[in-house]
Amino acid sequence: MVKRDEVEASDNVEGALKQALDFTPDWFSKPGDSLRALMLRRSINAQEVAGHLDGGMKTLRGFLDGSNPIDSDHASVLAKAVGGTISFWLKRQEQYEVALERAVDRAAAVEADDWLLLPVPGEKPKGRLTQEKKRDEVRRRLRFFNVSTIDAWQARYGKICTSTMFRTSATFDSDDGAVLMWLRDGELSSDLVSTKPWNADNLQDRLDSIRKLSKLRQPDVFLPKLKKLCAEAGVAVVAKRAPTGCRASGASRLVAPDKAMVLLSFRGLSDDKFWFTVFHELGHLILHGARTFVDSDMNGDDLDESEKEANEFASRMIVPEERVEEFRSLPADKTKMIRFSGKAGVSVGLLVGQMQHRKMIRPDQMNYLKRHWKWDDLAEVMD
Repeated sequence: MVKRDEVEASDNVEGALKQALDFTPDWFSKPGDSLRALMLRRSINAQEVAGHLDGGMKTLRGFLDGSNPIDSDHASVLAKAVGGTISFWLKRQEQYEVALERAVDRAAAVEADDWLLLPVPGEKPKGRLTQEKKRDEVRRRLRFFNVSTIDAWQARYGKICTSTMFRTSATFDSDDGAVLMWLRDGELSSDLVSTKPWNADNLQDRLDSIRKLSKLRQPDVFLPKLKKLCAEAGVAVVAKRAPTGCRASGASRLVAPDKAMVLLSFRGLSDDKFWFTVFHELGHLILHGARTFVDSDMNGDDLDESEKEANEFASRMIVPEERVEEFRSLPADKTKMIRFSGKAGVSVGLLVGQMQHRKMIRPDQMNYLKRHWKWDDLAEVMD
């Protein structure tokens, strides 16, 4: 969260610094908050800034999530690329480090065991944790989730687990901590996606163009196009492989007052599951006010009304209303299914998935018409 005066950093550095230093002991703001605000104010996208940095997008993400400290060389680049002065950026980094360590002091003293239960990206420490290692692990979690107390974490993330909007598989248990780590990792990646202001009507206008992308075979071809179309409506699309213990297929969430996110895991590695998830999450954004939804098994019998509505939305994206009657009589015939998919404007694999779900064909029928991917095929498109 960035204060309004920080947006004026390049024009009034001293005033911004005075505001930035006026924080309470249990709150901290990353230099990346000021960087994000200046990029937004000046309509500078992440690619432009990353182009000036050694390490490109990886370095920029480190600035935004607080894991990469801004040194004098970085400060010089940022001053030229987005504004502010070298001293401003160095002071912001110093301020952040002091505030973070103050928060770590408190958390390590009174909440360390609770913090250590939360998974974060990266290798788990091996062996017995010394006090210094325990402190390092607490610091990693405060920095990753960008909160300074367990109460703040519960308010922002923990309540998702107990919400009716948190849907996990009826077949497999999904580890809440792993799901929330995946969700937060997606939020951080969404910072690198430049979007226009979130607007549900603009997203609605692009649905037909989005559904046609399902006819494209390769993820490295259709995913950039999907991201571009959604960004025009204020939606950052992020593809992030789910960590062990997370069985989520997709999530939708408002990550800023004027920016939504659709997070996709490619779970299932087939086009019918991927595109149904895309349409399902877009349905949540349009139908349900961009509230937070984390979805796994979206075809269970115990789905609440919001999930049923998003499922119906996704089904209509695959089989338009005017073709439902024709679809219901569609036989398990390759030629006729391909012909119908051309009329419907979607990949035939999506029709196979719908026919299996509606018990028109068996789960083991016609699967050769779906497109299947391997993780190696997706390495270059995952955020």
